[in-house]
Amino acid sequence: METSTAKSSAPFDNRYNFTARNSISGYLFGLGFVAFFDEAVFHQLLHWHHFYDKSTTSIGLISDGLFHAFSWFATIGGLFLFADLRRRKALWLVRWWGGVLLGAGVFQFFDGTIQHKVWRIHQIRYVDNVYIYDWIWNITAAMMIIAGIIITVRTKQKAKAAKHA
Repeated sequence: METSTAKSSAPFDNRYNFTARNSISGYLFGLGFVAFFDEAVFHQLLHWHHFYDKSTTSIGLISDGLFHAFSWFATIGGLFLFADLRRRKALWLVRWWGGVLLGAGVFQFFDGTIQHKVWRIHQIRYVDNVYIYDWIWNITAAMMIIAGIIITVRTKQKAKAAKHA
């Protein structure tokens, strides 16, 4: 016969068996959500740029559509993993949020450095002082990455301690 203590601690223990899946789910969701936010706000609402600005407006719109599809595939993939973790009673929300911050920050930093400066497929905004936008974009990305790493490391330490207890 199970006791109430055993029932309440089962989900707590099970999440340690799925630490990687919690991180991956959050990472995909964070990456997809920030990509979606970027595309919806900066591409569609503000019209600051297209995903690919080195061609015609039609090509820019097609590239935005592909980018939008990619962002939703990542978001939905992350949510499918999230639902599976809930079903298994293995969702570790704090670790998941660490993954969300990491995914969002890594996407934003990749966008701000590689896509904007190395590949030059678009800029955040086409203005004289674009570096102000670049600094804000990349500092925000770095803060998300740092917060995600801190949360991930702390939960990893907690998982190790629980396995050795």
